[in-house]
Amino acid sequence: MTRIPTISPSHRFLTAGLLGFALTSAAAPAAAQRPLVFDDPEQQRYQLTARASEIDPRAQAHPEIDFLIDAPDGSPADVQHASVDTRVAPRGKLVIWLMGYNSQLFERLNSYGLHAIRPHYANRWFSICCQEKPVGEHCRGNLRLEAATGEDFSDEVAIPKPDGMMERAYRFVRWLDQENPQGGWGHFLTADGQGLRWEDVIMAGSSHGSTTAARFAKHQKVGRVVMLCGPRDQYQSWQSLPSATPENRYFGFSHVLDGGWTADHYCRSWELIGLHEFGPIVNVDKAEPPYENTRRLITDFDVNGDARRAHSSVVPGRSAKPGEQKGQYAHEEVWRYLFTHDVEQVGDAVPLDASCEKDQRQ
Repeated sequence: MTRIPTISPSHRFLTAGLLGFALTSAAAPAAAQRPLVFDDPEQQRYQLTARASEIDPRAQAHPEIDFLIDAPDGSPADVQHASVDTRVAPRGKLVIWLMGYNSQLFERLNSYGLHAIRPHYANRWFSICCQEKPVGEHCRGNLRLEAATGEDFSDEVAIPKPDGMMERAYRFVRWLDQENPQGGWGHFLTADGQGLRWEDVIMAGSSHGSTTAARFAKHQKVGRVVMLCGPRDQYQSWQSLPSATPENRYFGFSHVLDGGWTADHYCRSWELIGLHEFGPIVNVDKAEPPYENTRRLITDFDVNGDARRAHSSVVPGRSAKPGEQKGQYAHEEVWRYLFTHDVEQVGDAVPLDASCEKDQRQ
């Protein structure tokens, strides 16, 4: 069913502290952009890598959070990945993936007509910072935002702009535009070449990366957010902040045996963001695309009862195949839906789930 998405106040869980939190306002609409058309006589899939420190000499290590440019064995730790397939009609959308490089995922993204990059940015703080108990309700959210933007949002770290995700991604795309003009990477640069056109960016990640992708999208308006096995941050309040990115652009997918699901972390975040406004939770193993046009997808396929495997099972890889099978993945159509479904096609709003614990500090 198609309807105009509306956001009711029912999912806002703001505190007085949150009301004063500064957000980046959405930029004015950009001038109409010509559709991206590849000009490549040798159509093929391109896979490119580059070191962040070679693209931008300002890039530096932050050993205080175990974020390095060179690994202890001397190998480069700041390699970034990108790929595009000029044999496929381009959608004019760039996926920025905020987790370890996943070649199988990138192959699928390219087959959908999407460009994809994985920038190296200062994200190794997770097991080092914000470890006090109880952790402050803004600690991890602010730290994620500083890691993403390179701006001063957190007292826990000092991440400068060249080491934040935004600048690393921008510099990488600018380099790709020069090194791989066949890929049409310049489409994602602003008219003055000084930044990315965020409306054509899909922020995506798994686990820790999906949580940062969602936190960043609260701050910066983007085209879509894909949250695989996430977002989490169960003691944080940022999920209920007003969002620069319309809530109908957030999509989540997790396994029901994942600890983030069984402990209500995912259902909590999904409801705080407001995704219940766009359809029910749908088990993809018992439904067909477009899954009632919902934004909340789950699976209960066979992972041999292993919660750790369940966590990574929603991303292409060894864990994503039912049981001990070695054949096709079970969720090819789910991944396509998450990354390409029309954001204006939304499901019917449903009530909040009273059994999903939103206040997990008690």
